[in-house]
Amino acid sequence: MEAIDANRLPEDRVPEVSRAPSHPLWWWLGTFGGAFLGCVLLVAVWAKALDPAGFAEQIHAEGLDGFLPAQAVALIALVLEAGLGLALLLGLRRPWVLVPATLLVAFFVSLTGRAWWQAAHGLRDQSASCGCFGNLVQRTPAEAFWQDLALLVPPLLLAFVGRDRRGPRFPPLRTAVAVVGALAVAAFAWKAPELPLDNLATRLRPGVAVQGICAGDAESRVCLDSIVPELRTGRHLVVMAKLDEPRFTKAVDAMNAYAGDRRNPTLWVLSPVTPEEKRAFFWKWGPAFDVREAPPEMLRPLYRRLPRAFAVEDGKVTRTFGGLPPPF
Repeated sequence: MEAIDANRLPEDRVPEVSRAPSHPLWWWLGTFGGAFLGCVLLVAVWAKALDPAGFAEQIHAEGLDGFLPAQAVALIALVLEAGLGLALLLGLRRPWVLVPATLLVAFFVSLTGRAWWQAAHGLRDQSASCGCFGNLVQRTPAEAFWQDLALLVPPLLLAFVGRDRRGPRFPPLRTAVAVVGALAVAAFAWKAPELPLDNLATRLRPGVAVQGICAGDAESRVCLDSIVPELRTGRHLVVMAKLDEPRFTKAVDAMNAYAGDRRNPTLWVLSPVTPEEKRAFFWKWGPAFDVREAPPEMLRPLYRRLPRAFAVEDGKVTRTFGGLPPPF
């Protein structure tokens, strides 16, 4: 007779080993594609929410504000893009997420494709920066089209693969996080212009070399050190402003006094003005500082609001100022 092992349980009483549910490879690929697309959308939202005024200008330039003001269109676009990005990042691949995401990606690609076609036919500046990343990233229309196509379309297609159709259509927690996050982005964009975020929101920050602040492409390329070559050596203070802006004109007397003291860094003013406007400013105000004309394409990525100023030493930006610097 076979001995019974006291430590051995009958087969029908052996506890089952709990195992986490496994997902097929296609589910993982689809989840990765959706999360990647969500990250791209959220990075684009961050770049545009930092400078909502610049985003609104881009919307107006593209003619997308026919029914609503550009500022309202910008805010709605940020909420939609943020909500979809968060939903995809959280693994929500339901039709109510993927269908709007597909329409959004198609819109972005068609917009950059149109800009590329216009640039190729001489209807748009070849160096114009455009695309879903706002004004923060400098790209030509062709670069914007191909980069947006590569970053948006493949992960979007992957997001449709291996979807889990079980579970609620609107998972409460993840849906709530996406909605609240989108509303938080709208609130942030609303207040962003008042926050000290210029170094994050623009291409001008301490450490940047003036020779790298450029606009244009190939033969039309213009850099800051070619407009003001004196910046390559010595100490300088540069103010970017519109010459007829009241905050700037009120400070002209103080700026003249500052420029008259040779112990101070050399003062320069950069402005997107015509020669006629510059001449009128000279005869009206008699500036003791030098005003240099700078193309709007070069200046616009360097500020959120004018005036803005920065200090330069031996060709490198050492400090930036929101508005006019302290002496003024």
